[in-house]
Amino acid sequence: MLDLRRLRLLAEFARRGSIAATAAALGYTPSAVSQQLAALEREARVPLLDRTARSAELTDAGRRLARRAEEILDLVERAEAELSAHADLPVGRVVVTAFPTAAVAFAPALARSLAEHSGLTFVLRQTRQDDGIRQVRGGEADIALVDDWTGTLPEEAPAALEFFRIRRDPLVLAVPPDHPLSDPGRPVDLRGLRDEPWMAAPRGEPSREAVERLLDTVGGARPVPWEFEGLHTILSLVARGVGITAVPALALAAADRAVAVRRLPGCDLSREVYAVTRGASVRRPPVAATLRALYAAARTAWPGEPPG
Repeated sequence: MLDLRRLRLLAEFARRGSIAATAAALGYTPSAVSQQLAALEREARVPLLDRTARSAELTDAGRRLARRAEEILDLVERAEAELSAHADLPVGRVVVTAFPTAAVAFAPALARSLAEHSGLTFVLRQTRQDDGIRQVRGGEADIALVDDWTGTLPEEAPAALEFFRIRRDPLVLAVPPDHPLSDPGRPVDLRGLRDEPWMAAPRGEPSREAVERLLDTVGGARPVPWEFEGLHTILSLVARGVGITAVPALALAAADRAVAVRRLPGCDLSREVYAVTRGASVRRPPVAATLRALYAAARTAWPGEPPG
């Protein structure tokens, strides 16, 4: 009998292409992955990997079994979902991964909502987007909260995953409490912000790219002089009068209340927030209950509109 956990390892190896990458993705040591795949070969009674001193690749039999492993794991999860669908209440463990601002913004509402289900164990982890999708696909997590600034994420998603859009998150302007634009009756003129001390996340972060696109629209703005890791850190500095910034609205859920927030006129920069799960697990009561709680949390995390 083939072991399901080892089949999952084989499927991950087929996606990653190396034992080291598979080990890093699943949190194992390379030797543990190698040993488990060797055990799977003994169970299958055929060579599944061609090994050299420095690498390993799937044999024809290994590729065939890896394809079947994806199907088998999907069928097992569907069977579990069908069985649990008859339960009256969500019972079991649900693991959700989220990018940091969503984790902070949604956690209070999720805790209140899911506390109604005494048989449900809920785990929320912060992670990078690629890791969240990988963990859902590999069965390490049930739901991943991911953001999409380009509008292409669902089309580029791996097969067998479902994307549920739960919120649009616009870019907004954040200024210190004594800044002239803290007055909601004062119109926002982006050209007048060219020489302001802007702060943003490090290069490579999606929010940093959004800020740079915003500054490109005003023309002649100087480069962002200060970079700080973490939007919460940046907003705390704004509250202290160090500078100004533009952030996704969700980042304000845990921000210093002294920060003044304004809409950005003529700016449509925003991200879409999705909950990603395996199609086979959507009908499981614990997952379905958590998805409903996420929709509710997304509505209440930061419902207000900033002044124009």
